[in-house]
Amino acid sequence: MIGQVASGGRTEKPMLKAGNAYHKYRVKRNCWPKVRGMAMNPVEHFHGGGSHRHIGHASTISRGSPPGKKMGLIAARRTGRL
Repeated sequence: MIGQVASGGRTEKPMLKAGNAYHKYRVKRNCWPKVRGMAMNPVEHFHGGGSHRHIGHASTISRGSPPGKKMGLIAARRTGRL
């Protein structure tokens, strides 16, 4: 085999700017930027709202919950700090 594979190591190059990440994910899929639920309004997410950064209720949820309600720690075996 002679030579190198084209664009080898391209994924190791850092993005450096948010605009580069924007153009990369714009052509692929709508998964960027990722906004946290706590940063949203209460009409947009269960963890949204409040005057400071907190969820406001227990973040554990049962496994049998309906879709759309499963936010946070799904079927957690333990809660709180370790």
